[in-house]
Amino acid sequence: MRQKISTGRKPKFLQVRVSVPRRQMLISAIGVWVVFFGIWILATSLHWVNPLLVPAPGDVLGATVRLFANGFGSDVLISMMRVLVSFTLACLVAIPLGVAMGAFPAVDAILAPFVSAWRYLPAPSFIPILLMWFGTGEAPKLALLFLGVIFFLITLIADHTKEIRKELIETALTLGAGRWATVFGVMLPAVAPNILTAMRQMLAVVWTYLVIAEIVASTTGIGAMMMRARRFLHTDEILSGIIVIGVMGLIFDKVFAILHRRLFPYLQEVR
Repeated sequence: MRQKISTGRKPKFLQVRVSVPRRQMLISAIGVWVVFFGIWILATSLHWVNPLLVPAPGDVLGATVRLFANGFGSDVLISMMRVLVSFTLACLVAIPLGVAMGAFPAVDAILAPFVSAWRYLPAPSFIPILLMWFGTGEAPKLALLFLGVIFFLITLIADHTKEIRKELIETALTLGAGRWATVFGVMLPAVAPNILTAMRQMLAVVWTYLVIAEIVASTTGIGAMMMRARRFLHTDEILSGIIVIGVMGLIFDKVFAILHRRLFPYLQEVR
């Protein structure tokens, strides 16, 4: 076990790669939100901003309660399902392709130029052609969310796979492991923590594309609600939608963080 060596000095606020005490983390996390809402309340109460464009936090809270009382929960569930379905499909494609690109240079030579080119194409630019191909149902929305994350996820997983220590692979081959045994028995377990981290990062990207996917020919979902609110200048409802997306994204992020700690507890010791 590690022992902390007392030097008699008061620890500095900014220290390079030194863990922050849990109490300080809690105070910082709460404090930054207190400052944010304090500035928001001050700006609206002193009329520094137009209340039609920037309503007070109390008005946004009231709008959120009113929305959920009128069935907004179903829109939230629909949006969540769209995110989960599209992200699951992206992972099912990206994980095997990314690992294959990282494990086999021949595969990387074929796919890397193609994947790299598609990464720079903005997913919203596909909206017209997706509507032409799939109509106005669920398919174009799922396809847009899928395209928004798939190529970045493949690249991240491929890069993480390439970073596996060469000694592990050479040792496996020296001990007589075959090609597939090396990939599935050595490389995949070694890169699994980084794959989960990449999934956690890219899930945030899916949530950022959600509103774009739902404002096109959609009558359900958080984005559709926000577009209806825009027509009637209900800024409080728009901000409610933004807050709900942020809360949902934070919940999913915490789930991935907990999952990472549970599946790979040995990594916590080296941080």
